Amino acid sequence: QKDDDIEEGDLPEHKRPPAPVDFSKIDPGKPESILKLTKKGKTLMMFVTVSGEPTEKETEEITSLWQGSLFNANYDVQRFIVGSNRAIFMLRDGGYAWEIKDFLINQERCADVTLEGQVYPGKGAKESDKVKNKTKPEKGKKKKDADKNSEGIKENNRATKQRDDL
Repeated sequence: QKDDDIEEGDLPEHKRPPAPVDFSKIDPGKPESILKLTKKGKTLMMFVTVSGEPTEKETEEITSLWQGSLFNANYDVQRFIVGSNRAIFMLRDGGYAWEIKDFLINQERCADVTLEGQVYPGKGAKESDKVKNKTKPEKGKKKKDADKNSEGIKENNRATKQRDDL
């Protein structure tokens, strides 16, 4: 064996072969179970927003308490403050992300958690923010009205009028 060979466990994450996914454990009714299995063993980041109007120092203190609680529950989480009310929680093993998300959204000062592009409102979210993620049925009506208007515009949108035969 050459001295410059690197063992598989020491390879950077993006060069390691992916862990095999056991599809027998997947619950087809829960799409999150698929994500849990595919993110297992991979680094994953989630954004956490602190409710209210906290200063950066308050955000640091609150998220530090959350990180400590997670550490005591044996979750390896690193925390980075990215704004006056926002932090990134970086997990070494993304398979635990949904358990950590469930813990965070039950905290009084948690406004929301963003995980894999999905925003989950927390206990500290305003009522208007909790409804924001739901799809609104009015969107379908607006599209139909727009289609009717565009047809009318197309008819009147001619550069020159048709010539009448003399």
